[in-house]
Amino acid sequence: MIEVGNVLLHEDVVKENFVCNLTKCKGACCLEGDSGAPLNHDELGILSEIYPKVKPYMTAKGIATIEREGTHVTDFEGDYTTPCVDTNKECAYVTWENGITKCAIEKAYEHGDITWQKPISCHLYPIRITAYPEFDILNYDRWSICSPACSFGNELKISVHQFLKGPLIRKYGEEWYSELEDTVAGI
Repeated sequence: MIEVGNVLLHEDVVKENFVCNLTKCKGACCLEGDSGAPLNHDELGILSEIYPKVKPYMTAKGIATIEREGTHVTDFEGDYTTPCVDTNKECAYVTWENGITKCAIEKAYEHGDITWQKPISCHLYPIRITAYPEFDILNYDRWSICSPACSFGNELKISVHQFLKGPLIRKYGEEWYSELEDTVAGI
């Protein structure tokens, strides 16, 4: 494990390569899984607040799901997640662009309708955070649907943490990311 401030990172986060390759996977991570995207408690109110501005970017199935279940749900483990259409597959916030899934929340952000980009768990994927009161643990979540991203990352020689520089800075700040880079350079 690598320690940076109050965050422990699994070594794979800095040693493994990864760059999303949406032309290959088509955004399958937004369609597959056991439940929706994990949400932090502080994101619940944000989702409720921004929903009216995100709704125009959503599919009819996604809107129907939100109208029925709400902007967030509690999954089988008792954790907050985004709701899914068809029970536990496609995220309700999915939209489609040329056969590739996109996030309706992020589309609203890109168009300047909202100032919140998307849930941090989505922004940081394939990193998953396990939060404890005193520290966070960052793990690299390996999933077979992301094999094109691993190949693309290897081709470009870009590690998971480099690919996720923006989301890591969003979560932990510029100073933290600089310290991470300094720590990695010393390994």
